Amino acid sequence: MAVKVLIPTPLQKFTKNQATIECSGTNIDELIDSLETNCPGIKARICDETGKPRRFLNLYVNSEDIRFLDNTDTTLADGDEVSIVPAVAGG
Repeated sequence: MAVKVLIPTPLQKFTKNQATIECSGTNIDELIDSLETNCPGIKARICDETGKPRRFLNLYVNSEDIRFLDNTDTTLADGDEVSIVPAVAGG
């Protein structure tokens, strides 16, 4: 099953400057592990010490925020698009 992952610019150094990566996984947790296998070092930037996504990153599945779905247990299907979006602050 292929899932398209949109990588923000600050993390593209782990993806050989690719903005889009195809990975596999039946949920977000598995997708992050697959991403780490393909792009070593990226998981530490995405997840905290407990393995959960960092607070300053938002993850979306097909434009839906995973916080309003099942968080990292959110189910993925073939062809889904996952966006990793750094939070923006300021005023």
